[in-house]
Amino acid sequence: MAKRTPVIKISSYGIYSHWDEKSKELPKVREFTQVIPASEDVEFGFTVNIKKAKGQLLKFSIQHPGVLNKKGQVLEPFDGEVYVRSNDWNFYLGDTIQLQCPINGLESNLGTWHMEMEIAGKVIAEKDFKVVANDADQFWKKRGF
Repeated sequence: MAKRTPVIKISSYGIYSHWDEKSKELPKVREFTQVIPASEDVEFGFTVNIKKAKGQLLKFSIQHPGVLNKKGQVLEPFDGEVYVRSNDWNFYLGDTIQLQCPINGLESNLGTWHMEMEIAGKVIAEKDFKVVANDADQFWKKRGF
């Protein structure tokens, strides 16, 4: 029997409502964008709909642009895997801006975040998000505050 080819569609991306990983509900998109303001607790990422792939292993990765942990060390990319639960399944991959390092604060979050998913060694979906300083923050920094 021939293997079925999964059908993948990115259904939304950008800034989302807070995500509770214990809930079955996925977060709701608030704004479609790939430019993310560097404000603490901003949730961003993308949602995919995967069809015809039940039981296959989905691997995902989030590559940070040099985000620092509490000890001031650069975080490794966040990798994980999960099995596709049904033949019409929605999956959210995202992250949150957090103030983890008192040394650089939110500045270590600035730059391009790369998120991708793969099944059977093939990238099925990927998005880049650019985290930028808030305009209000830049306004005051330029004035010496």
